[in-house]
Parts: sequence; C-alpha cells; structure tokens
Amino acid sequence: MNKKRIFNNILRDIKTVKIQGARNIAKQALYAYSLFPAESTKKKLLSLRPTEPMLINVLHRIENQKQEEIFSHFDEAQKKINLEVFSLIKEGDLIYTHCHSTNVVQALIYAKKKGKKFEVYNTETRPLFQGRKTAQELKKAGIPVTMFVDSAFDTIISGKKKVNKIFLGADALLKKGVINKIGSRTIAKLAKSSRVPVYVIADSWKYSPKRIKIEERDFHEIWNKIPKNSHIKIKNPAFEFVPRKYLSGIISDLGNFRYRTFLRKARKN
Repeated sequence: MNKKRIFNNILRDIKTVKIQGARNIAKQALYAYSLFPAESTKKKLLSLRPTEPMLINVLHRIENQKQEEIFSHFDEAQKKINLEVFSLIKEGDLIYTHCHSTNVVQALIYAKKKGKKFEVYNTETRPLFQGRKTAQELKKAGIPVTMFVDSAFDTIISGKKKVNKIFLGADALLKKGVINKIGSRTIAKLAKSSRVPVYVIADSWKYSPKRIKIEERDFHEIWNKIPKNSHIKIKNPAFEFVPRKYLSGIISDLGNFRYRTFLRKARKN
C-alpha cells in the first residue's frame, strides 16, 4: 500500500472513530504526520478531532521533540497510572466504568495481573457501543465484567450490589472539570448523591488551558435509515462536560490528586 493511501486511511479512521481513544488517535496522527511532515498535514490532522487536546499537544510537540520521545511518554505515563490505580483498588471492589478508555482498561488489567481481585460493571455506550470494546478487553484479561444498557446508570450505582469506585477516562482536562463521553455527567452526579467516589484516569497531556468545544457527531450514528419526510430532528452530542465538584480525584502520570492540585502540577508541567 502506498504512503498516500495509508495516510488517507488513517485520516478516515480517525474521523469515523474507527481509531478510538485519545492515545491511539495521537499515535496514529503522529505516524500520518511522519509520512508527509508539513504544516498542511498538521492542519488536516487537527481538523479531524478538534476536541482532542492530546492530539493538539502531540502535534505541537513534534516541532521540538523527537517522535520516539513522544511515543515513550505514552508508555511511561501508563506505567505511572497503573501503579496509582493498583494502590487504590481494594480486594473485592466492584468498579464501574463507562465507554472505552485505554488508560482505564490498561490500569485494570495491570491490577489483575498483580493479583488484585475485583469485578467491573460497564455500560454499552451508545450509539457506537465503545463499552463492548471495554468488556471484551477486560474479559480477555480474566476480569469478571457485566455490561448494562446506558439507561441503567442509576440501577448500577444505587443497586443492591454496592459499587465501590467509578473510573472514568477523559478526552479533555480543563480548568473547571473534564470532557468525557456523553453520560459521564449523569454518572458523576448520581455517584455524588450516593457517596460513591469518582476518579478520572487520564494522561496529563490531555490537559488544555483553553476552552474545548463539545463535539456533536453525525445523526446517522443514531438512526442510519431514518424514514423519508419524517421531519424528525436528531441530536448526537458525543461528549459532555463534567464539573470538577463531582470528582473525588484525578489519576494521571503526575500522581493521584484532588483536581485543584492536579491543575497546578499540569500547568507547571
């Protein structure tokens, strides 16, 4: 396959969310940039997912850092996150997660390999069902996992079988909170009222000092073959803002901190 076709395939897969997860998007974007290193390439890549700070950060870093150094950051960051999550998980925990986060999934798999016994609940995450990817990866690692429909948020958190912790990923870490998959704010609000701690698990390179626009995706993801002349309007907000008041802490490569402390360290970093 020639370079141009590879490049176009990467662009298409990032745009259509075939490539999922901020870290995976950033890695593939770096590879695409290496095929045609130019400012025009950078602009094309940034236009694909303008709501992904990690994508923005790595494409800016490529000007002053070697690609190998950037790639090594991802692995080193995950190792640090793994250790923090391992120390947080207690024997017999029931952990709830939503959507698919590489940082969350890899940390849970690490904890399992190191001997921690726990169970995971997760939600399917419509309309693209990223929760299925999470469930498959956890089950393959030998972690007991039960998947629920998205509308079972309250049943999961307030049910008879008590959830001990909620782990959410994040697409953007901002001054007043985080942006994550739609449904995350409902989960965090329910958890607050039920006194269940919510931890955001994310690479610090997802931090952005600027406001990030919430991405709204094509309505065909929700209803592909909508009846003609039905005049039904469909909204497909892919993400939503979660205020930091609902978060117990944020676990990143910088450590496990309250949100205010994380912000101070992220800005300095």
